[in-house]
Amino acid sequence: MPFDIMRRSKIWFAISLLIIIPGIFSMFTNGFNFGIDFTGGTIIDMRFEKEVTLPEIRDSLRKYNLDNATIQLSGDVTNVEASKDVMIRTIDLEENDRKAVMATLKEDVGDYTVLREEKVGATIGGELIMDAVMATLISWVLIIMYVSYRFEWRFGVSAVLALVHDILIVLSIFSFTQKQVDSSFVAAILTIVGYSINDTIVIFDRIRENLKLHFRRGGDLFELANRSIYQTLTRSLYTVFTCLFTTFALYWFGGDTTKDFAFALLCGFFSGCYSSIFIASPLWVTMRNIAESKKSGNTNKPAASEI
Repeated sequence: MPFDIMRRSKIWFAISLLIIIPGIFSMFTNGFNFGIDFTGGTIIDMRFEKEVTLPEIRDSLRKYNLDNATIQLSGDVTNVEASKDVMIRTIDLEENDRKAVMATLKEDVGDYTVLREEKVGATIGGELIMDAVMATLISWVLIIMYVSYRFEWRFGVSAVLALVHDILIVLSIFSFTQKQVDSSFVAAILTIVGYSINDTIVIFDRIRENLKLHFRRGGDLFELANRSIYQTLTRSLYTVFTCLFTTFALYWFGGDTTKDFAFALLCGFFSGCYSSIFIASPLWVTMRNIAESKKSGNTNKPAASEI
């Protein structure tokens, strides 16, 4: 007999809570390591006497933990690999820190002339963040409405709760690790949401088909959900391993500016696959069993979360 996923749902819920509850506590106590997109920073335009490359600049800035700064080379062609003109956008630096960084650049890379130096505000303001949150909430409501129309409302609620689970997992991990949160992190969150809901709907669609074809009134919902998950498991694993493989390659071989983006995707894709199988489906079974228990008046009927 295949491994019984549904009757062990308490274990899956507990595993998620062991990450989410400390993560929420960490968010309120440690917060996040917001990048310059959220906090603003310093822009320095400089012209070196000789052509320099991105790795040279980044290696020098790494001595001050500024290797995540945005560095742009300008030239006559696109995708220039070396240039005399360099623009550095980094966190807001105090006068002494700025002088130390500039002196190290001159020592490590070469002489230069400063063309511009100024402080800039955040590119992602509070109003934009609130707009993004409102858009996400509206999308969740629309997902519930659409899935309720195509399936039933319990599928929609379970799918959105799984999305909330995935977002909280990624936020918790970034709060724990204090990895930088910037505009690319927002893009990663939106990508994760799209991936997770797609994987969840595939399983729910198979559950709906089995409900119509094989399920009889008073039948075992645990067995139905388990069968549906195993029927789609190969497809789910192929999808997640393909995504994880390519994303890990981006994380390992990509530049420093893409590592946090790729790390967020790795966490989100893994969490999305986990929630689609171990969170969304058990939530649906739990709500369905509770509804049937109320209809029958049998309060002793076990819920889906019981082992």
